[in-house]
Amino acid sequence: MESGLLVGLSVFFLGILIGLPLCWVFLGSTFATLLIISGSTAFMAGTFYHAIDNYVLMAIAFFIFAGSLLSVSGIADRIVRLSYALVGRIPGGLVDVGIVAAVFMGALTGSSLPVIGALIPLLVPRLEKYGFQRRYTAAVLCSSSFLGYLIPPSVPGLLYCLVAQQSVAAVFLSTVIPGLILAFGYILVNTWLCSYYMQPAQDIPVLPSNFWESVREIGRTFRDAIPALGCPFVVLVGIYAGIFTPNEAGAVAVVYTAAVGLWIYREMSAASMWGGVKSTLTTLGMITLLLGFGMVFTRLLIREGMAQAMTDFVLSMSQNKYAILLMMNILLLILGMFIDGIPILIIAVPLLVPIAQKLGINLVHLGSVIVFNVGLGVVTPPYAISIFVGTRLAQVPYAQLVPPMMIYLFAVGIPVLLLTTYVPWLSLWLPTLVLGKQVVGAW
Repeated sequence: MESGLLVGLSVFFLGILIGLPLCWVFLGSTFATLLIISGSTAFMAGTFYHAIDNYVLMAIAFFIFAGSLLSVSGIADRIVRLSYALVGRIPGGLVDVGIVAAVFMGALTGSSLPVIGALIPLLVPRLEKYGFQRRYTAAVLCSSSFLGYLIPPSVPGLLYCLVAQQSVAAVFLSTVIPGLILAFGYILVNTWLCSYYMQPAQDIPVLPSNFWESVREIGRTFRDAIPALGCPFVVLVGIYAGIFTPNEAGAVAVVYTAAVGLWIYREMSAASMWGGVKSTLTTLGMITLLLGFGMVFTRLLIREGMAQAMTDFVLSMSQNKYAILLMMNILLLILGMFIDGIPILIIAVPLLVPIAQKLGINLVHLGSVIVFNVGLGVVTPPYAISIFVGTRLAQVPYAQLVPPMMIYLFAVGIPVLLLTTYVPWLSLWLPTLVLGKQVVGAW
């Protein structure tokens, strides 16, 4: 058994290092382990089927589709205008626009890439004219992109619920307060840092000259953005009021976003909708293969005693809950430096949940910690999907984008992660208030 696990894990990490597609890495690792232990493959088909036969996967597909329609529906532009009216006057406020817009758009998309894809083309060229270096603006937007993981609905949150069998509504609410603290921390750091990344301005933005003009501008942009802001309101109220399930909420988000783009803002075309369909199908196919093959490999590891061995090993090192939470964070952060968030959720959650249960850690709280870690992974080099996409969209070299992102990571990202880890109130107060202790559990 031990030699089989060793070979399987070796194949897994070797596949990652040489850059093989992760779904095939999962499958190859499974076959390598079975070959060593002379195991049967009979369980694989059933495990794959049951992994993807889940309504949560449908919700993920709908929210991804809604996110792909975001930038072509006119919604992103209205959110940016509202954000500009709200924070444009404070020092560094023009960059804060991107942070505030990422909060709003996180409530629409549940993911990081739609936030980057919509905001970088919209804001980076414009703010460069206003005197902000392109690499700095792109870095702030990339760092803010995983707010989409923390402001519900959240695709990683859905995946955590699917694997850990937790309440979707509770996990969604558990990341709201940490997400808002993170956004506020980013705004504070930007206020201090932005002057170091200024250059001569080619243009000066026109701002309201007095208080009442500012109020009128906020009112005008808010009125224009009401259809855009209506989507997260309808979706979240519908979920928490029990009007519809999370997958029905995803369908509502798609219909609402398409209706706003086609008939209210009139900026969406049939061609752009078809592009969103193709993008969604590609992403969903990737997630389905990762989930199916990942759960096959994870089930094999658990069946061969990996989860129990890991639990025993961790508990032999320390019985202190706080020390073990720190070890979990370090493990997840290291994994996030090399692996995308979805494989981390698939392979790590089944191994960490038994440890949390042994220590009496609330699984909704654990979900918020894991989702936060997965979010940090998308902005942590060397393998960080937001950095790769950001360099392409902003046309900024990787080496120039990373240094300002590291300031935000170490000054805000990791401290807020530690707060989320060691102050369960931040994660559990809101879901307990809305859903009750019988849903959330003891904390």
